[in-house]
Amino acid sequence: MNPHPHDAATTVDQLRTALAAHGVTLPSLGIELSSLAAHYGTPPLIALGNCNMATARLLTEALRRAATTR
Repeated sequence: MNPHPHDAATTVDQLRTALAAHGVTLPSLGIELSSLAAHYGTPPLIALGNCNMATARLLTEALRRAATTR
């Protein structure tokens, strides 16, 4: 059973919230609309989009901190 587009939107919202908790904002974060138009039976894709170097560094640090707390 493939996820519903609503599930993808929920996932995007959850990811946006989790990133914001670490001070990271990905302005282009969203659902890849072309993945919703295709009828290949694949789940929708989440587009992380582009970010500047400062955001990439924040994201890297957040992931490193998370990895060390596991």
